[in-house]
Amino acid sequence: MSNGSTFPPPRRRRGTVLLVLAAVALVAVGGWLFWRQAGGHGGPTARGGSPAPGRTAGGGTGAGGGPDRSTDHGGTHRPGGKGDPHGSLKGRTVVIDPGHNPHNSRHTGQIARLVNIGTARKGCDTTGTATNDGYPEASFTLDVARRVRTLLEDQGAKVVLTQDGDRSYGPCVDERAAIGNKAHADAAVSIHADGSAAGNRGFHVILPARVSAGPADTAAITGPSRQLGERLADRFRAVTGSARSNYIGDGTGLDVRGDLGGLNLSTVPKVFIECGNMRDAKDAAQLTDGGWRQKAARGITEGITDFLTR
Repeated sequence: MSNGSTFPPPRRRRGTVLLVLAAVALVAVGGWLFWRQAGGHGGPTARGGSPAPGRTAGGGTGAGGGPDRSTDHGGTHRPGGKGDPHGSLKGRTVVIDPGHNPHNSRHTGQIARLVNIGTARKGCDTTGTATNDGYPEASFTLDVARRVRTLLEDQGAKVVLTQDGDRSYGPCVDERAAIGNKAHADAAVSIHADGSAAGNRGFHVILPARVSAGPADTAAITGPSRQLGERLADRFRAVTGSARSNYIGDGTGLDVRGDLGGLNLSTVPKVFIECGNMRDAKDAAQLTDGGWRQKAARGITEGITDFLTR
C-alpha cells in the first residue's frame, strides 16, 4: 500500500509480498544462526561465538585438536587438567623413582660400588628381578613411572623422575634420595616389583623406620611417610583390585625397614611400593599386562593425590 489513497497494480503487489517474505525468511535464518553460535547447541564457544578449536560440541576430540584428557583410559574422571590453574596438585612437586635401571646389567662393576646409607654401606644399585619369562623389573618400573608422571602432570603437579631410561646405570640409592631432597618434594614414591617365591602374592608398601646414623635421620619424615604409605595402599588396592601381600605385613600391606638407602637418606615423605611378585605366575600375568599397569599407575597417583590434598 502506498499513501492509502490508491492501490498499486496487481503485479507490483505480488512483488512486494515476495520481498517481504524473503526478508522475514532472512531474519528467521539469521536469528537461528545467532542462537546456535551463542551456545544454543550446548557446546563450548570461543570468541565470536565459534566452537572452541580442537573440541567438538560434546567436549571430545575435534578436527585438528588433542584428546579430552579429563578421563584416563578407563574413563575415570581426573580432577583438574594439564596446565589447568585449578588442578588439584598445582604447586606441588612429586618425585617418582623407577626402581633399578634397564641398563644396570651391563654395568655390574659400577652398581656394586658401596655407598653410605647411614646404617651400613650397601651397593650403589642392583639389577632387580624379573618374571620367569624374562620381563625385567626395571622395565616394569620405568613403564609405570612414566604413566604416573602423565597422570600427576594432568593434575598440575611438577613431576621429577630419578631416571627416565636416559642413564647408563643407576642412579645409586643415595643419589635417588638426594634427587627428592633437592627438589623439596612434597611426596616421593619409589616403584618396584618383588622377586619372592611362587605362591607369595600381592603388593606391599615399605615405610621408613626411625633411623639416626651418619647421614641418615628419618625423625621428621616417619610420620608423614606413614600417612603417604597408608593412603597409597588404600588407593592401590581399590583401583587395581590386587590383594595386600600374603607374605609381608600381616595383611596390612605395610612394611617398615631401616636398611634401604632411598628411605634412610630421604628428608621428604617417601615410601616404596612393591606392586606384586614377579616370580609368582598369577602376579606376573598382571605385571606384564599394559592395562593392569595403567591401573597400577592410577592407584599410585590417587594415593599420592589423597595424601597431598586431604
